[in-house]
Amino acid sequence: MTVNNNSGILIVGSIAFDSVETPVGSVEKALGGSATFASIAASYFASPRVVAVVGEDFGDEHIARLTSRGIDTKGIERIAGGKTFHWKGKYHENMQDRDTLETCLNVFEGFDPVLPDGYKESDYVFLGNIDPKLQAKVLDEVGHARFVGMDTMNFWITKTPGDLRSVLRKVDVLFINDEESFQLSGERQVLGAAEEILKLGPKYVVIKRGEYGALLFGHDLRLFVPAVLLPSIVDPTGAGDAFAGGFMGFMAGATKITRSTLAQSMVAGTVMASFAVEAFSIDGLLELDTLMINNRRDELRSMVDHD
Repeated sequence: MTVNNNSGILIVGSIAFDSVETPVGSVEKALGGSATFASIAASYFASPRVVAVVGEDFGDEHIARLTSRGIDTKGIERIAGGKTFHWKGKYHENMQDRDTLETCLNVFEGFDPVLPDGYKESDYVFLGNIDPKLQAKVLDEVGHARFVGMDTMNFWITKTPGDLRSVLRKVDVLFINDEESFQLSGERQVLGAAEEILKLGPKYVVIKRGEYGALLFGHDLRLFVPAVLLPSIVDPTGAGDAFAGGFMGFMAGATKITRSTLAQSMVAGTVMASFAVEAFSIDGLLELDTLMINNRRDELRSMVDHD
């Protein structure tokens, strides 16, 4: 995979402490959040710039884990006396279903993205799962980005459908899982859901299906990438954000937006998601190298090479 770390990508989303229990273990207040997973995954292909908010409990050691990957953290605002967003959840035996045990938004409840100097000229933008009004605000400040991706979830689909649809008209690709695609579209089949979502404005929609891979739909374009086959999964938290980060990072390093670069971005996203689930928190993403990423890419491609 071609890597161009001079390509900047703006990532706006959450930084959190996650307390997670899965069938194989547990972790307390480990580093997580959409911006965290996405920026680390993207950092192997481009130079991420993060806009997020944290509390006073977010120490310099956590910032150092991000900067160790070359991530620009000037856009991370630390609120004196505040506490960082905290999520606690427990996964079922199938590693797909989970129960949210506790959600403490803390400083994230009042998040109002502030873009430092230079961030507004970003050519590539990924809007993590935040209020669509905030996503729209960021896009208004960025201006003429070359390629914009966004994530959303069932909460915003239900609570703010008008704001969400307004943002969808301004983005290039929407990342969404299959159940969310059904909810947004009113359809119960993936193809029908994708076709309805494309009518809302995005040029492409990526529907993530967990162990069944991911699909990208565009007007007159369909791409499929299977999931990487893994002997075991430790923690699925952040896999979707790692996918989006890998996808957007690869796109930011590409010179053109073509069918080929979209397909390679799908592969990059799938590969980064597969590393993310092999450990708790961001530990599966931090110590990778180009050889490891390329080997897993080749393994994935060999699964669908029938020559």
